[in-house]
Amino acid sequence: MLAVWRRPVGYTPRSDAGLAGFERILARAGLDPVAGIDEAGRGACAGPLVVAAAVLRTPRSGGGIPGIPGLADSKTLTAPVREEIYRQIMKAAVDWSVVIISSADVDRLGLHVCNVSGMRRALAGLRDRPGYVLTDGFPVRGLAVPALAMWKGDQVAACVAAASIIAKVTRDRIMSELHGDYPDYGFNRHKGYSTPSHMKALARHGPCAEHRRSFVNVGGRREDLALDDLAGVPEPGDELAGEAADLAGQGGASDNGHNGSIVDVIEEHALLEGGRR
Repeated sequence: MLAVWRRPVGYTPRSDAGLAGFERILARAGLDPVAGIDEAGRGACAGPLVVAAAVLRTPRSGGGIPGIPGLADSKTLTAPVREEIYRQIMKAAVDWSVVIISSADVDRLGLHVCNVSGMRRALAGLRDRPGYVLTDGFPVRGLAVPALAMWKGDQVAACVAAASIIAKVTRDRIMSELHGDYPDYGFNRHKGYSTPSHMKALARHGPCAEHRRSFVNVGGRREDLALDDLAGVPEPGDELAGEAADLAGQGGASDNGHNGSIVDVIEEHALLEGGRR
């Protein structure tokens, strides 16, 4: 007779457990505090890659995260709501940290290497080592803490959703500040992503110092474009009606008063693809 394996009762998150379900299960198993790690700007062709880690107070029973009633996946929130939840996270989070990786480092080291390095550094930036780590998307070696990679982690784990909002708001504010230095590109609107108006501005003006030249849609642009090639290309200020959906991710940047750390990735030459050394 075949034995039937059953998962231990009390250590399996239910489908209706809410955004804090995984954290409650891990805390029940003695693996708290649980840290979530996520990034913003991986798909952008201009501006930094920002990685954040967050540790929240986990409710022992059903319900939302204490002090952050509206916590959700950052991509599902409007910019004003995301800003408000960011403020809630800053007040209610047990700990958090942010790593800012420049576009030059992304070009020099590679996007995936910078992403992995940023996750390691964001975790190291927390005051105390967590008992468990949840990462969004793919596994990360070298965290020195038990970890689980979660598909769409910002939609199913509260700490990852909080990290996603921290990273997104921090990066959006940086891009809005960069608009003052490079007003021709409209960074305050599209935040460096490859929207139609951004690509037209890039065709007109060529890449600036904040563009990732390792990206094919940037590196393939000639900086000495002839004016004849630009016929019919509008200025970036001429907004397209259909671009509203591209701009739904506006937000803003980290407050000065924080209990986490903001650092820059400078040297990671030893890191290779996949986290190998």
